[in-house]
Amino acid sequence: MMAAKRATEAVGRALVEEAQRWGGMRQTGVGLRYMMDFGSRPTDRNLLISAQFLHRELPIRIARRVVELDDLPFGLSDEPAILKVRDWYLDSFRDVRSFPEIKDISDELAFTEMIKMIKVRHNNVVPAVALGVQQLRKHLNPKLASCDLEEIHKFLDRFYMSRIGIRMLIGELLHPFSVWQHVALHDPDPQPGCVGQINTKMSPMSVAQAASEDARAVCMREYGDVPDVNIYGDPDFTFPYVPSHLHLMMFELVKNSLRAVQERYMKYNKDAPPVRIIVADGIEDVTIKVSDEGGGIPRSGLPKIFTYLYSTAKNPLDEYDYRGNNAVTMAGYGYGLPISRLYARYFGGDLQIISMEGYGASCTSLS
Repeated sequence: MMAAKRATEAVGRALVEEAQRWGGMRQTGVGLRYMMDFGSRPTDRNLLISAQFLHRELPIRIARRVVELDDLPFGLSDEPAILKVRDWYLDSFRDVRSFPEIKDISDELAFTEMIKMIKVRHNNVVPAVALGVQQLRKHLNPKLASCDLEEIHKFLDRFYMSRIGIRMLIGELLHPFSVWQHVALHDPDPQPGCVGQINTKMSPMSVAQAASEDARAVCMREYGDVPDVNIYGDPDFTFPYVPSHLHLMMFELVKNSLRAVQERYMKYNKDAPPVRIIVADGIEDVTIKVSDEGGGIPRSGLPKIFTYLYSTAKNPLDEYDYRGNNAVTMAGYGYGLPISRLYARYFGGDLQIISMEGYGASCTSLS
């Protein structure tokens, strides 16, 4: 029994040491244009090349996350949820490294099936890390200034941005026409205009409408009532973007606005004013503005809204099940806005918040 335990520990140490070696290697950047050009030609040869690239690249990117998760300040690395996430990344690193050399299309298909399992394994990384941060916050000195926690914020920005990049690589280079390549390869009717997760003719109006309906459903479930959402813009306007990224950003922004408006007006038994979304196509930028009359954010709260240790809502994460059994809550995770800004910045955009305390807030997403 003791010998088996020692053998298991030795294997675990060897795996961690290998991850540390790979984490020191240089990763390869992949741009949006390359993803679109490559993914638009899903030949067997291209799929084989992309699988071989991922077989080399994913261990580096995954190992870097393992190394960072092992070396976090204030004892964050020892929080149970963070340890769970670190184990997920170690398992995925082991799976990719142990996969044999990819030589033909049958190897590529087997590799794709393995990658699909990895993608599912990591579906709940974001809320699990958020839970770890909340676990840390419970025993942090409340007098610590936000500048003292800057190292944690920088890590989380890097960590979440890297996660976006890994999922884009998996989604684009191995999954042309859809999120799952194995399914798409046998799809006789792929969506027109779609190259992997990128829609070359994405309608921001349609995405805003879908995200608003999803946010209104959450608000209705939470409060039993929900403000309207009015959307303004050219319904025929399209541009190339990742719909799932824009949907996430719009969902978070609209959800925040709905909550602020509903909580403000239900106190007075008054009809709540609508949340407004404006989509503008400029010469250089696509701008999407979400504005509300929810009372705004106090000036003292504005510096905190893009940190991962701040939320104006009651925290629902105390009972969070990071295996994926929780429904979407209205607020309280403390990462909706900072994550949304990272998604905006991934392709060179940004997300800005302008508040008029006593009236409302305006959230602008620049794509």
